[in-house]
Amino acid sequence: MSRDIIVQPITAEAFAPFGDLMDCAGEPDKVINQGQCGRYHNRATLDFSDGRAGISLFNANPRELPLVLDMVERHPDGSQAFVPMAHVPFLVVVAPDEAGKPGTPLAFRTAPGQAINYHKGTWHGVLTPLRAPGLFAVVDRIGSGENLEEHWFSQSYRILDQSGAN
Repeated sequence: MSRDIIVQPITAEAFAPFGDLMDCAGEPDKVINQGQCGRYHNRATLDFSDGRAGISLFNANPRELPLVLDMVERHPDGSQAFVPMAHVPFLVVVAPDEAGKPGTPLAFRTAPGQAINYHKGTWHGVLTPLRAPGLFAVVDRIGSGENLEEHWFSQSYRILDQSGAN
């Protein structure tokens, strides 16, 4: 038997306990490149206990809702940013930390053009694009040692979309 989680649209306020929502909301901080480009400056805080920031490319298969959530993971030594390389939504699953274990997960849907940065140590689901292409630039810690902790739930969750969108 699974427990249900309803997907909600992501907002900066709702996502703040888990990380940074990056988008081009509001006026740009600067206009650069001879007036042809708005710069939305410093939209995420990268945080690494050691090592350095690196940029990798992930190419993930799109998923459909409803989706079964069996596992979440976290990276205790560094934040992790996911920047889609196409204007497609993706699913963001997070869970609060409760004494070293994940609490009840939440599920958010990004809008096209939004990216996220998980805080260091945040429990989160795997990369879940909702449409193709699932190509992302990922900024995270490059360094020695294992920076991955997985938690498998004894009872899975089912992530549902009440909006009818996928």
